[in-house]
Amino acid sequence: MKNTLTLLGASVRRDFTRAGTGDMSLAVDRFERRIVAFGRLYQLLSDHDDLRFVSAAAFFESLCEAISEAVLEPAGIRCEAAIESGTLPAAQCHRLALMLTELVTNAAKHAFPSKKGALIRIGLARRGGAWLCTVADNGIGATGPLQGTGSRILEGLARSIQARLQGEAGEGGTRVTIVMPIAAA
Repeated sequence: MKNTLTLLGASVRRDFTRAGTGDMSLAVDRFERRIVAFGRLYQLLSDHDDLRFVSAAAFFESLCEAISEAVLEPAGIRCEAAIESGTLPAAQCHRLALMLTELVTNAAKHAFPSKKGALIRIGLARRGGAWLCTVADNGIGATGPLQGTGSRILEGLARSIQARLQGEAGEGGTRVTIVMPIAAA
């Protein structure tokens, strides 16, 4: 979440710095839209406490739209999502959403020194007895293993849903896959 708020602050600062006096109204409008998008994102991440199961497609498509509006579009990054239908226990869904949000905001922050052609792909699919949630970017590629507070949060969330993280990086970008066992419905 810290990365998400940091990106919001940086994008707002950039817009206000670029805006001349005549463009200030436009900058304020963009800022307001971003705040509304962040509100949607946080509402999605905190709702569903009263449900046992959540529709994966409906939830993650809404989450991807909210992340796109709040974080990616203002930074000039495109997002593509391919979400398979099915249901997830609400607790797993919520933790997986936190992980996905952390991975996407991390990619937006670090993968694209030049925003030209920047793309993040998000996928959620069932394979065998597991859900695979993938976040892939076409950026510069991670230079080493995940580090820092964000990686510790990801590892803790993964353990809490019996998932494991798999990552690969190269010239074509970075790809992180969360492999989570399918829970009985």
